[in-house]
Amino acid sequence: METGNAAGPAPFPWARVLHVGLCLLRLPPMQFWAMTPREFHAAAGGLAPRGTAVSRADLDGLMARFPDAPRV
Repeated sequence: METGNAAGPAPFPWARVLHVGLCLLRLPPMQFWAMTPREFHAAAGGLAPRGTAVSRADLDGLMARFPDAPRV
């Protein structure tokens, strides 16, 4: 868990969790409150593999192939 400062951990992000569960996932409140933290984490995409970042060489190649402005 993130730490807010030396006084202790940051407060739990209830507003974000409620928004994800009830608004984005559209879970019925009864189902939302019955979920374990692990179930919620999985439902919110926490178990999906993370993508890799684009390398600088690949980015340079894409920028050369697809410039933002026409070459003069």
